[in-house]
Amino acid sequence: MAIRPNLDMDVLRTFVTAFELGSFARAADRLGRSQSAVSTQLRKLEEQIGQALVQKSGRGLVLTAAGESLFSYAKRILELNDEAVQMVRGAEVEGWVRLGLPQDFAESWLPAILARFARTHPKVRVEVRADRNVHLLEKLMKGELDLVLAWGAGDDAPHAAKVADLQLAWVGRPDWPGVRSLGAEPLPLVAFEQPCLFRSAGIAALDAAGIPWRLVFLSASLSGLWAAAAAGLGITLRTAVGMPAGLSALDPIATGLPALPSISLALHRADDEPNAAVSSLADILMETIHDQLGMLAKPRLAA
Repeated sequence: MAIRPNLDMDVLRTFVTAFELGSFARAADRLGRSQSAVSTQLRKLEEQIGQALVQKSGRGLVLTAAGESLFSYAKRILELNDEAVQMVRGAEVEGWVRLGLPQDFAESWLPAILARFARTHPKVRVEVRADRNVHLLEKLMKGELDLVLAWGAGDDAPHAAKVADLQLAWVGRPDWPGVRSLGAEPLPLVAFEQPCLFRSAGIAALDAAGIPWRLVFLSASLSGLWAAAAAGLGITLRTAVGMPAGLSALDPIATGLPALPSISLALHRADDEPNAAVSSLADILMETIHDQLGMLAKPRLAA
């Protein structure tokens, strides 16, 4: 009987991280290894599998059919491994964690985060508040929240770490006819009340492009923005996270809208050295976000 190889967990983690981040260099930085070590581990994995896992595509690398299959299995294997470790370590952890996050994530990624945390930390109580940035950060400063996921890089915050950069998008009905259809009329804009990073970025882009605009709908809730945009009252700005059916990210070229920048997402902690329960939830939050962001695009490596 042929001996079945045991896949190296460390090598699998390097493989998944490299393609989720889209770069050997970024994977090396995340894992604390050299870029050559990351390349060596990928070759080792190909030797274990006995098939090529990547192939050239233009200036980059993409997964082969075998690579795509292994990528899916590798993520599941790593999730089980990490959950098992967290379960053993977290089973006796007790306490209370107060989490704040933008409304964008409340229905999209929060269920997976809470379910995973509950499985590995059954004795910890979690309280969640979904709200706007300004309110969440105020509560963090007052000591009413332990962790806050907020838009913005958090450069001026004492205990914040950037999680990711997400592309801003104009969002509206798929049949929105574009800027030319407005004639001399200003572009109808649906937005949050100020202060709002999305609103400010959109207005700055429109002003720079010389496109007149007017606010037709203001809301304090994300559901209000989605409803107004879906009703055709105007267009709004968000990321692809949590976008409901019936709305689409509008193509700037096809619609005549200006290009938009990306927006950072940061995780803020109330304390520099949080307790075990808070630290564990922060780790699970970061891992889930990176996993979800990796699913938004087909895995690819820059050359």
